[in-house]
Amino acid sequence: MTVAAGNFDRTYVASLTVGNDKEKEQHIIVGRSIFPLNAWVKNETLIYNKTLSKCDSLELLSQAPRAIIVCEDTGFLNDQMRAISGVTNLAGAIFVSKDPSRVDLESMSCPGVLISTMELATVIDYIKSSDNPIGAIKFRQTVTRKDIAPSVAGYTSRGPSPNCPAILKPDVMAPGSLVLASWIPNGSTALVGKNMLLTSEGFNLISGTSMACPHASGVAAMLRGVHPEWSHAAIRSAMMTTAAQLDSSMMPIKDFGLNYTAASPLAMGAGHMMPNKAMDPGLVYDATPQEYVSLLCSMNFTRNQIMTITRSNEYDCANSSSLDLNYPSFVAFYDKNVTTGAMLTHKFRRVVTNVGAATASYEVKVAPPVGVKVAVWPQRLVFGKKNEQRDYFVEITYGSDGEGMVSYGSIVWVEESGKHTVRSPIVVAPTSSAGSVWMHV
Repeated sequence: MTVAAGNFDRTYVASLTVGNDKEKEQHIIVGRSIFPLNAWVKNETLIYNKTLSKCDSLELLSQAPRAIIVCEDTGFLNDQMRAISGVTNLAGAIFVSKDPSRVDLESMSCPGVLISTMELATVIDYIKSSDNPIGAIKFRQTVTRKDIAPSVAGYTSRGPSPNCPAILKPDVMAPGSLVLASWIPNGSTALVGKNMLLTSEGFNLISGTSMACPHASGVAAMLRGVHPEWSHAAIRSAMMTTAAQLDSSMMPIKDFGLNYTAASPLAMGAGHMMPNKAMDPGLVYDATPQEYVSLLCSMNFTRNQIMTITRSNEYDCANSSSLDLNYPSFVAFYDKNVTTGAMLTHKFRRVVTNVGAATASYEVKVAPPVGVKVAVWPQRLVFGKKNEQRDYFVEITYGSDGEGMVSYGSIVWVEESGKHTVRSPIVVAPTSSAGSVWMHV
């Protein structure tokens, strides 16, 4: 299983206080921060001026007095943090973004807090109106269910797979950004400034697909415990077909890596995994070891290479002419250099296994990608007993738009009782040989 990393609804914040209790006006602003020290930056002078507040010059910043500096929104937040970290005279910094919730804040190597441009106006007005502007920052606070979540992290790798683009990757998305978990005893957890390493207190905040994968592994282990008779392919299928495509605001999940536009399956796979739903998926797409070997054969692996993977000579390459696998997703490629309007057809066969009630009926609902025709037959699947299998066929007709766009849709099998919906993403994209995929619709 290939797992994409997502952001989730836990935000680490700092409170910024401008003014003190002796002044008539005191403002408390809650901003984002993952500065690792459990400390206050108390009652320090606030400074803001057009020369220093770009926060991009070590030479200028080193001449600043001890203070909390307000850094303008230049669009280069990480560069500003490195510059602030490179000087020792500043007590801390206030960083600014138009929308802090859309910033992939992965580290903070200096005492700082990230606020919005709207909140910046309050800070600047206070500085200008006060003879002795004072500020304070308190770190290490946690807020849940504030931000819209999940969303695709900007750093997570995108599909298609260069080794086997015919199988849609990634498969699912799981929480991977700023995951709080146990850490190596006495191991360093952060770099503050140029050369100050902080050692572990037993826990650390880490981001990456290496954080998302254990979440998916844990869900897979749970499903194995609930359904010990399921194969690995059935477990993966259950996680994919029940995944969510909407965030907490009931809008399509967004992609930090594409300017917060709607995420495509090449970024999040089938969607954000939903463990409870995966326990009862209704239908699964199963696959035998021989089917995987047939895929390797179609990819022109040699017999010795295949045996290195399978560690067995029980399998052969007979009837292995297709790259298709009984997978809960569909992907079709085109060469963007082909004349616009030239139509291609890609056919698929899928087999689904009923793991729900003994008798069940499903009808198909198709949401075709933009500019693509999708035909499915039969349009109704009827099961008379548990573990019974039915096959169906999909025909995707599409062409090149000349711009290398990616379009996506879905095939959903809906149980007539309404209990189960079994969703598979469809992607139509330019071939990897035509260049990297950047745009989608």
